[in-house]
Amino acid sequence: MDFTPTGEQTAAVELAARIFGDLSTHERLTAAGTGSDAGLWKELCAAGLVGAVTDTGLLGLVLLLEEQGRTTAQVPFAVSCVYGLLAVTAHGSPEQCERLLPGIADGTVVVTGAITDPGAMSASSGPSSPAASGSPSAPGELTGVLPAVPWLRDATHVLVADGRRRLWLVRAAEAAAREPVELTAPWSAGRLVLEGTPAEPLGGAGAYDDVLATARTAFAGLQAGVCAGSLARAVEHTNTREQFGQPLAVRQGVQLRAADAYMDTEAIRVTAYEAAWRRDEGLPWATHALTAAWWAAEAGRRVVHTGQHLHGGAGADLGHPVHRHFLWGRQLDAHLGCGDELLQEMGELIVEGEAGT
Repeated sequence: MDFTPTGEQTAAVELAARIFGDLSTHERLTAAGTGSDAGLWKELCAAGLVGAVTDTGLLGLVLLLEEQGRTTAQVPFAVSCVYGLLAVTAHGSPEQCERLLPGIADGTVVVTGAITDPGAMSASSGPSSPAASGSPSAPGELTGVLPAVPWLRDATHVLVADGRRRLWLVRAAEAAAREPVELTAPWSAGRLVLEGTPAEPLGGAGAYDDVLATARTAFAGLQAGVCAGSLARAVEHTNTREQFGQPLAVRQGVQLRAADAYMDTEAIRVTAYEAAWRRDEGLPWATHALTAAWWAAEAGRRVVHTGQHLHGGAGADLGHPVHRHFLWGRQLDAHLGCGDELLQEMGELIVEGEAGT
């Protein structure tokens, strides 16, 4: 394994770090509330960072999402790259690629996804029919309710999985209803209601599993950045905050908590890197994506709790920057799924693999 970034990946990360650092400030995040920063999103797209993911691969995206996580930048970068750019590139028809990819790259098309709970939807020719209309490759209709879709308020398209784990693209404007909802983190989420909504299929067998694994890996990379940002703030605070004439950082208990958080953050990072690298190299990676998701959910929760705890009473202030990392870390923990369920799914994959050898 070689996770050393290529020259192109390094250049993209440096540019992303500069844009996020300059524009995702405490003041702008406060002004954005629970919505997105449209100006920051425009800058990212104009800089070519969304379109660059086509060339830098999933590992490049993970590296970019780390930079977003460090600043908790409120833009639909992860979802539009995962459910839009990478999903369409890997599984879209030539016509879909020609029609959608330029808009996704320049930010005029924003794609989000609702594929983590396929049982919540049915692809049908009407509200009473659970089966897809026509052949699997023909346009159909979707009926169902998705209670919390991240970045739905910004999306022009939504990638949805039906009960048979087939992927469908729907235009957000054609949904029966889109209602804003608030999540733990400010992800511009919404409730999506589909009633016989026109949908076009995306990909065939295996597309669902690939996109889900891609999403898990990408969001693990985002969590690595969130944790790194939280830990950096905690280190700065404990080195400058004094009690009894000494910085908090000289206390052994503080050092041990910070060291554990650092090790957890590195575990999230390296498992996300490995899963992304294996996908880019065309190697089996389903269990590696689950490993990354498990670490991001379980260890990520510990790290953001530590970051807030080491700030003392200030960390409980809803307006403090470290509290945003806490909210993002907990949201990503919930979004990636229950750790026990991820382990069960991983075990089943391992058993299936051994049975097939």
